[in-house]
Formats: sequence, C-alpha cells, structure tokens
Amino acid sequence: MILVDGKGRTLYLFQKDQPNQSACSGACVSAWPVDQSSGTPKAGSGVKASLLGTIKRTDGTTQVTYNKHPLYYYSGDTKAGQQNGQGLNTFGALWYVVAPAGGALP
Repeated sequence: MILVDGKGRTLYLFQKDQPNQSACSGACVSAWPVDQSSGTPKAGSGVKASLLGTIKRTDGTTQVTYNKHPLYYYSGDTKAGQQNGQGLNTFGALWYVVAPAGGALP
C-alpha cells in the first residue's frame, strides 16, 4: 500500500526536505508539483489522519504534509496508480512513494 490522493494519484516525498520544510522550488516544482490544499486535508482509508498536515510555502501556497514530509506528485505520472517517480535521483536527492505509516518505500 502507498499514499495516494483522492483521485488515486501517487504521492512522493523528497529526501532533501526537512521536517515541514520543502527544499523543492523553481524547476523542481515543474517536475514535482506540490500537493496543494485550500483547506484541511482529509484522510482516506488506511491513512492516519493524525499524520496529515499542511505547511505554507514561500510562494504563499499551502502544501499537504504527511508525517511532516511535504508531499508531491511526479509530472511523469499521467494517470492514477503510476509510480514512475519512484527512486529517481533528481534535484539533489532521491524521491520515494510514501507508505501509510509515514515513511519512504525504497
């Protein structure tokens, strides 16, 4: 099981990020769009609501976090269920899908 959004799109974490702080901006965000929220994120089946949160980005948008990891999509995933970003080493660190427990799935 992996963490996905309400539409079944895979969510990733970036190993360069610090807890509740994104290290991805500019060209990085073009390749790895952030999981934005305009309200409180809702936990689906198998997700721990207590691990969901949000952070304010420097551009003023709100990014969803899970277990303090800012969450991203991968631009190379064109439909639900794809995990084309898994294990990629881009923008200075590795990207991994997120386990329901809150960590990376290497």
